Amino acid sequence: MMTIPADWQVDIGLEIHAQLKTDSKIFSGASTQFGQPPNSQASVIDLGMPGVLPAVNGAVFKKAVQFGLGVGGQINRESRFDRKNYFYPDLPKGYQITQMDQPIVIGGSVTIALPDGSTKPIALTRAHLEEDAGKSIHDWKPNHTGVDLNRAGTPLLEIVSEPQLKSPEEAVAYARVIHQLLTYLEICDGNMAEGSLRFDANISVRKINDAKLGVRSEIKNLNSFRFLDQAINFEISRQVEMLTAGQPLSQDTRLFDPEKLETRPMRSKETATDYRYFPEPDLLPVVLSEHYIDEIKRNLPELPQARTNRYHSTLALPLADAQRLAQDRRLADFFDETVAKTQNPKVTANWIKGDLLARLNEAALTIADSPVSSDQLAELITMVDQDTISGKIAKDVFGALWEGKTTSAAAYVRDHQLEQVSDLSALEPIIESLLTDHPKQASDLKAGKDKLMGFFVGKVMQATQGTANPKQVNDLIRAKIDRS
Repeated sequence: MMTIPADWQVDIGLEIHAQLKTDSKIFSGASTQFGQPPNSQASVIDLGMPGVLPAVNGAVFKKAVQFGLGVGGQINRESRFDRKNYFYPDLPKGYQITQMDQPIVIGGSVTIALPDGSTKPIALTRAHLEEDAGKSIHDWKPNHTGVDLNRAGTPLLEIVSEPQLKSPEEAVAYARVIHQLLTYLEICDGNMAEGSLRFDANISVRKINDAKLGVRSEIKNLNSFRFLDQAINFEISRQVEMLTAGQPLSQDTRLFDPEKLETRPMRSKETATDYRYFPEPDLLPVVLSEHYIDEIKRNLPELPQARTNRYHSTLALPLADAQRLAQDRRLADFFDETVAKTQNPKVTANWIKGDLLARLNEAALTIADSPVSSDQLAELITMVDQDTISGKIAKDVFGALWEGKTTSAAAYVRDHQLEQVSDLSALEPIIESLLTDHPKQASDLKAGKDKLMGFFVGKVMQATQGTANPKQVNDLIRAKIDRS
């Protein structure tokens, strides 16, 4: 964690590029599937061949609207595409189709949690649709760079924040919130290793009393939260050191070297004028109806913060448990499905965040791959609540469910005769024998050494192979001790 010098302040804005989860590209029917042979998924439209015309993939608008509603932004009923002109080897057309003057989403905000436990709202400037570029492959051959155009034309949602982030920690917290929202809404898979989510960080520093923002540098294509943190930390130090030494800063675009943990210049920073934006002549404006937007709004899932509040306020879960369960949509759905059957939120939460997540983590699985379904877990929890089996036996049954030895907790318990013994005629002789065989412990228990209750209960559980009802055993022992 970096300590920013007391007489300096930092201003950070993030541009987050999220690849949208669509089967085909934004302006062509070419596949967006990751990991295919280089240049096997680049159509003539993606390559910008003469005479071809783009056609908008309607699925991208639904996803953009979902995001805009999720952040409380303004959805533009009419949005337009523009050409952003620049030359780079992975952009075969010589321009990128994007949205400049009339983006799909304007404004909105998200809330981040700060280290001291407080929260801070971060305003969004806009979110707009555009096409991705290809990818330069620098290690293809010695002294050669290859270009893979499979990614060219993949739909992107670029999410731009206001420069309200004041530290690397705040920037990472904001990036995590956006990542969570995108994956919750299933807009983007969030796989940074595959380039599905990338960050550009705009950073400037200024004296604490200066009203004007400092000269900014943009660090491009950061593809992990760790790299985002490291790059911003280095850039802040670089800028402060240069200004303190009396050296002027120039606005530039930089790359981050994760091995040297430093940024280096890529090119001077372009302005909108340099890109010569103009309306895309081959695409008409897209107009969205109120019915279209309302339908998307009606089908939005419950979002993470709303779910956290419900779990904490309505279901009375501790805040930490509520946040843990709500942070992943599939995990939250699993919890909701289970608790709907158990009607026991606290116990259900304990099983999921304890035994289930421990097993998933150990096996490197997600909740979607869980061998134990919500129905199976609910059946198991209900059997404990109804005193059919003990908590200890339930752990064994859960293991059997996980390992595929059974598909039903009830059937496994029945077949292995694991039901709790609540029959007094079966328990009383065992308890009487134990009290007779251990007179000193029985006398000490009667004299007030209550810890010895665990000794006797444990002996009974051992004698019954864990099938006795611990509470009933406790009550029976206490009654017999009091009468002796």
